Amino acid sequence: MSVDGENTKHGDVSLGADGDDSDDDFEYEEVAVEEDDELDAEDDVMMEDLNSAMRSLAALGRSTGGDGSGEHEEETAAERDAGAVTKHPEVIDDFIRNFLVKMGMTRTLEQFETEWYELKAAGQLPSDVGQVPDSYTHTRVLEDEVAALRREVASAKGLASRAHETWDRFRKERDFHKMHHKRVVQEKNALLKDLGRLKKHYNLYEPTIEELRHKYEVAMKEKMLIKLERDRLFTKLESIQGQDASPSGKSPATPKERAAEAPKAPPRKPSRPATTWPPSTAQNPAAGLVFEPMDLNGVGLSQTFSGHKMGVANLCLHPTKPIAVTASDDKTWKMWHLPAGDLIMCGEGHNGWVSGIDFHPKGTFLASSSGDCTVKIWDFAKQACTATFTDHNQAVWSVGYHHSGDFVASASLDHTVRIWDLAAAKCRQCLRGHVDSVNEVCWQPYTGNICTGSSDKTVSMWDCRSGLCTQTLYGHQNSCNHVAFNVKGDVIASVDADGVVKLWDVRMVTEIATISTNGAGANKSSFDRSGEIIAVACDDGKIRLFSTETAEHLMDLEGHEDAVQAVRFDLSGKYILSCGSDNTFRLWD
Repeated sequence: MSVDGENTKHGDVSLGADGDDSDDDFEYEEVAVEEDDELDAEDDVMMEDLNSAMRSLAALGRSTGGDGSGEHEEETAAERDAGAVTKHPEVIDDFIRNFLVKMGMTRTLEQFETEWYELKAAGQLPSDVGQVPDSYTHTRVLEDEVAALRREVASAKGLASRAHETWDRFRKERDFHKMHHKRVVQEKNALLKDLGRLKKHYNLYEPTIEELRHKYEVAMKEKMLIKLERDRLFTKLESIQGQDASPSGKSPATPKERAAEAPKAPPRKPSRPATTWPPSTAQNPAAGLVFEPMDLNGVGLSQTFSGHKMGVANLCLHPTKPIAVTASDDKTWKMWHLPAGDLIMCGEGHNGWVSGIDFHPKGTFLASSSGDCTVKIWDFAKQACTATFTDHNQAVWSVGYHHSGDFVASASLDHTVRIWDLAAAKCRQCLRGHVDSVNEVCWQPYTGNICTGSSDKTVSMWDCRSGLCTQTLYGHQNSCNHVAFNVKGDVIASVDADGVVKLWDVRMVTEIATISTNGAGANKSSFDRSGEIIAVACDDGKIRLFSTETAEHLMDLEGHEDAVQAVRFDLSGKYILSCGSDNTFRLWD
């Protein structure tokens, strides 16, 4: 109010200046100040009455329940808004006054107030002027944000500096590893060059090694032939000395002398008369002997020999010497010295895979059968094939010598078994009766009987002299792959493609036992010399050993990487020999 009074006074002075110079002529108006005060007091009373009325209505609504929660919520919100602090923009004249006071510009402040209130009283101020624009406030907020951002930028610079240091460290490590990699590549290239140079150097020795190997094989063949010739001459010398020492009419010659006097290799002349059929039975040297079963404790793989280019289909053992012969799908058979596995001889001449192989009882000849439908007789002394029989119409699966050495039996895919007279060099008997492929043929020891196994699921016994089937054994549910006699010749073992092994009593013509290999197809079997253990070669790469008395599974021999095609016990009962489709034959002891 004092400011207004001052402005009024200054206004009166300026108006007087524009009029007459005399102050007496000026007419003063009397301002009713008390009336304004009374109006303000009345307004205050009315506002207090209005607020009291509103509070009374609110209290009445709460006491009676009102319209519900809606009105109560509106009242609560109104009270909360009334109690809240609301920030209004600063009035522009106060803003200017504060600024001038702050700057110490008092005279300017007085002049501003004079002009401001004159314009306000005259109504010349614009209607939109009255408050400081919000941009100033917003500017202050932005300044605060700029300060905060500057602090964040400073922090980011610190992080960037640390990241740059980390990046420098990684770059140095990258350069180090790159240099190390280049060094390793250079070393690798140098090693590759050295390896190539060594390969070239090794290839230079290949012809020399092959030549030395060939010389070694030739020397071993000559050595074995010399041994065979020495044994033959030694036997002949003993026979001559025995004849000279014993006068005629003395006791008959011993079996050893009779064996020495027997013909070694009957000539293959067609003009020679046919050999007389052997007797139905002969004395079996093993009939009265009792052998201990092979000791299976600690039996395992001892040697592995790789000498064929394809799978090894069959094998046989020399009757008196540690020598084995293997037959392979690579159209060859090979003779090996055991247990070292030295190659003695290789037989080439078949035009198909070699399937069957068997030694002459005296070990001087070898019979082989092949997929080229032939049976061949090999003479070790001559190192050549001395006879080839071609009467079969299809592949020949198996071949076996008679104990006399005068006859050979062969089984073929053409459903027949043929008996060959080696002296007459012709087929003496053809056994017909199977309705499918005959997979195996073997002679009953020291008799004239033959046992065959066929894909028609039967096992048959034949009399070689009459060519008639004497017995047929039924029981297999799949192709019978192999048959074998024990040493005494009174038990037959037959195996089939289902992995079933059956034991048959020859005298009673009955089944003794049935053994299962748990689904693994069985290819061949072999008795040990006691007849109490049987080994079965299976398609799953295992050799399974069973007891023939209890049919108990004794053990498995694992080592072949593919199907086992054949297995044999040696005559002394010391080791087992096997061959398979993995191109190897293996020694187990």
